Order: sequence, then C-alpha cells, then structure tokens
Amino acid sequence: MKGRAQRPSTKFVRFDYCRGKQNVSSHSPIRLWITLASLAAAAIPALAQCPTETANPDKNAPRLRAVAVLEWTGDEDHPKTSRLVPVSILDGQSLEDAGVYKSQPEPLALQDDVEYQLQQDGKPVGFFDVKSVSRQLGTWYGLGKWKPLPTPKQAPAQAAKIDEDDVQSDVPVLHRKHPAAGSGSSGADSAPSVPAPAPDPDRPTLHKSGDASTTGDAAGNSTSASAGGSSSPDSASDPDRPTLHKSSGSSSTTAPVTVQSPKDDVTHVDNVAAFTDPERPRLVRGKVEDALGPVLPTLIGLPPDMKQAVAVSDLRTQPAHPWDYSWANPGDEAKMKAAMEDLARTALGLSPATASPAPHAKPASKTASAHKPTRPAPTPEPAPLAGEQFRVFELAYGSGATMVLSARTDDSKGPAKFVTLIAQPDLYGGVAVLVKNVTDAAHLDDTPRWRLVDAVDALADNRGDLLFELRGATERQFALYRVLRGQATRIFVGSSETIAAAPSSH
Repeated sequence: MKGRAQRPSTKFVRFDYCRGKQNVSSHSPIRLWITLASLAAAAIPALAQCPTETANPDKNAPRLRAVAVLEWTGDEDHPKTSRLVPVSILDGQSLEDAGVYKSQPEPLALQDDVEYQLQQDGKPVGFFDVKSVSRQLGTWYGLGKWKPLPTPKQAPAQAAKIDEDDVQSDVPVLHRKHPAAGSGSSGADSAPSVPAPAPDPDRPTLHKSGDASTTGDAAGNSTSASAGGSSSPDSASDPDRPTLHKSSGSSSTTAPVTVQSPKDDVTHVDNVAAFTDPERPRLVRGKVEDALGPVLPTLIGLPPDMKQAVAVSDLRTQPAHPWDYSWANPGDEAKMKAAMEDLARTALGLSPATASPAPHAKPASKTASAHKPTRPAPTPEPAPLAGEQFRVFELAYGSGATMVLSARTDDSKGPAKFVTLIAQPDLYGGVAVLVKNVTDAAHLDDTPRWRLVDAVDALADNRGDLLFELRGATERQFALYRVLRGQATRIFVGSSETIAAAPSSH
C-alpha cells in the first residue's frame, strides 16, 4: 500500500561451534524468535559433540556405503568358520579404507549389529550380522551370524467347502430323525416315509450320555437309563456291548474325555493336551539357539578351501542389479573364451611348439613317390590351464561384455606362474586386452597375483566395479577397478594386510 513502509528483513547468524563457521540467512522477526529459541535448546548438545564431527542435520546428507568380503570354509549352507574383511566405505565424496575408517575403538564398518547383504553377480543371496570383532596381525575382522533371505509368505490354502446337503455326494451323511407328532414321517431332511420295520428285541441301542431314555427288554418291560448312559448296572461289564473307535484318518480331533470329580460332577474335556496347567513346567528337547544361527568361529590364515563373497552395507535400499551378461549368439562365449585361453597360454609360456616335419626317406622310384599320399602333421593339443576361472559381466546397462580370465600353471612342473586378463570384444570379433597381470611364485611380493572376487557397486551409482584380491607371499590388498571407455582404471586400493610371516633370509 502506498505510504506504508515495508518491514525490513533481519539477518540471522547461525554459528557452527565446532568448526567456527557462520551461516547467514534472511528471516523475518517472527521466525527469528523461533529460531533463537531452537538455537538455545540445541546449544548444549552441539557443544557436547565438539570433540568429534557433528551430525549433519540435512536430509540430503551423503550416504555411507560399506563394501566388505566375507570369507568362509565349509558348505555354503553350513559354514564352519568365517570372517568379514572390511574393504572400502563411501563417505559421500570418496572411497575410504574401511579397515581404518573411524577405528575408535573398532572400525565403523565392524560395529555391533551392522548388517551386510551378501551378493553374487549382483543378486542378494543372504545376510551377515556383525556381532563381535577380532584383530589378527594388526588387521580387523568381523565375526557374526548368517541369515538367509526372508521367504515370501504364502497365502494359507483355503479348504474346499463341502455341501452336506448335496444329494449327489458319495460320502454318506447320517441325519437324526425328528418324527412329527402323531405321524410316522420324519422331518424335512429325512427321506420319504417308509413303513418302519418291526423292532428287534435283541438289537443293541446306543444312547447319548446324560439323556434319559427308555429301552425295552426282551419281555417288553421298559427301564429308565441312568445319567451315566448305562441301561443297567451290569452293562459296564457286558462283553458283548459294542464299542466305538476313532477313525484313523482324523487324528487331529480328540474324543471327549469325561472326568469324574469327587463330588460326582461330570466335566467334558474336548482336548486333553489343552486341558493342562498353564504354569506347569515343560521340557524342551535339544538346545534352543538363536533364530539367526550360531556365531561362527574366526577363520585363521588362508586355507585352500576358502570361499569369498561380496558383502554390502547401506542404509538405503537399492534395487538389485545383476551383472550377468547375456550373449546374443551362444557360440560367441565359447569363441571368446578360447581366444582368451590362447592369450593366457602365451603369457605363461605354454604355447605349443611348432611340430617339426618328420624326415622323408628317399623314395625308391619316382613312380612310387608320385602315388604315395602325404599325411598332414598332427596338430598338438593345447597345454592345460590349472585353476582356470572365466567370468563375463555387464557392468552397466548396455555397456557390452567385460571378460575376466585367471589361470596358472601346474605346480608339478616347477614354480607356478599366474595370469589374469581383463578384456572386451573388439569391433572385428576379436579380443581387446585391457589389463594383463603375469607373475610367478618367486616374485609375489613384488608383483602380487590378481584373484577376482566379484563385481560390486561401490560408488552407489548403479555401475559395477571389479573387486580383486591382490595376494602376495606375505601380504595382500583389495582393489577396485572401473572399466569405462575401453580402459580399466584402479579407483581404490586398501591397506596392506599381513597374511604370513616373511621368510628368513638364512
């Protein structure tokens, strides 16, 4: 409105007690008082958090995503020993070494009740909960419990309803007769009236317990049944009295049990098992264990039968991204594998030598040599590769195939040699090698061998990276490699982990 002065805005200064920064924002006086009140209430907790980093109140705070390797021995369903090796942790900006990240008193990635999702080719296969930590040769390991994937609950099967009044049913149904007064016909559910047969005096008659009824004896005299359901005092000891037994097909239903109290009161119990004292102690067979399973003992050293799996811990739920690659032509996979095996044999020095032609004997005559057929030299078989592992990944949607092959020579023929190849198909149907690692058992400390663990989304960008174990003679490391635009770049390498004592120089 003209002639009315506008209310000036007020600058509110928020001070970061721990870092000494000032954040200036514009607020109205009404919001200023509200903000000052909230600042005074939050001043004491903020000062208490000054020795460490303060929590970021922003809802868009960077996420923490930890990557680890679970190692175990034994069967996958029934492991014997296990340990969780922390690898990397994403703090929102970069990848940090999870083995030493905020290790006060233990690393953040190995705190109690931290849950890791076990993955294989990007698909979840189980869970692992950290319950305790162990430190061996200066390296932190996590111990915990295995958990299977939750099984989806199935809807309970509804039993089919049986129409008891269906006249076409083959199951016989017994109905109690309700004869009308003054007539010989039964009720509405009964069959058409049929002349009743003459009563048989020797036919036994069953009576419901507690009902008073009359029975006729052989002489035609009527006697009254007792409340207990017996027609005479001697009926309980009658050997010819018919007995009713429960059907074997309905074992879940129990017959009523009559309990006689001292005061001659009759009580009917439908289920004996349910008619018990709720405070009565109960014996349980076997040992009651936690639903998560027992805490497995730690794994010592690097046994030959040790298995590895990728483990990921993240507060945010991310949809599964399988890394399997589907070939357009099934024969291309075998072709690429054979080409990479030839490259591996060449790197290991296993290429078969060219077969020298057999010496030709001097022909007896020109006529005999002209008609003698020449046989081609036999093609030598390729040298076998020990410990071969061939994997194909699709690290991003539509990125093509990324192949990894690892192999070694036979130990019985001298010091073992190791090779690992990362390659992609080229435009001409061949193999383009991106990384080649070759070493031998005598130089593992200088050039460690590469052992592929799996592909994992370490940066939470829906793209897979190759996780390798760089194993030497006495130490090992874990490294992540990103394959992009025809190159394999190392984006992370962890600290060295001592796995064995150094050999003596004497």
